[in-house]
Amino acid sequence: TTVTSAAAPYMEPASPGKASSTIYISDRVREACNLTAIQSIASAPKFAFDKSDIQQEDSDVLAQVAQCLTSGPLKGQQVTLIGRADPRGTEEYNMALGARRSSSVMQYLEDSGVSTSQMTDTSRGALDATGTGPHDWHLDRRVDIDLGGQGQ
Repeated sequence: TTVTSAAAPYMEPASPGKASSTIYISDRVREACNLTAIQSIASAPKFAFDKSDIQQEDSDVLAQVAQCLTSGPLKGQQVTLIGRADPRGTEEYNMALGARRSSSVMQYLEDSGVSTSQMTDTSRGALDATGTGPHDWHLDRRVDIDLGGQGQ
């Protein structure tokens, strides 16, 4: 797990059809993997406050991503997993929480057959958080999955 404040690709919260509850799938991955039945990021719950456990409803989408990366259109491609947190807590704490979240997604994908050499996990903590209060902080508690290694 790499905890860094280096520039990782910034991704806006997903619009309908792009995200599961705690996982944001970039357009590039979503289109390449033909992921069409994914819930709206705005209407689904995210990681619980101060939690990094994969939620049951994320299993299906992560299984599809794993299949795509092991035997599908993105076989052998590099992906970056970017852990994020809402703005509550210190910068150091939020960076560590984001790292735990991206690490748990990485472990899930590894357990599903994706090679660790294909994945980079990192944290942005709350550096790109957009939530302004309890009504939308949940949008910042997620892991983004995008093509390319860190810094690409």
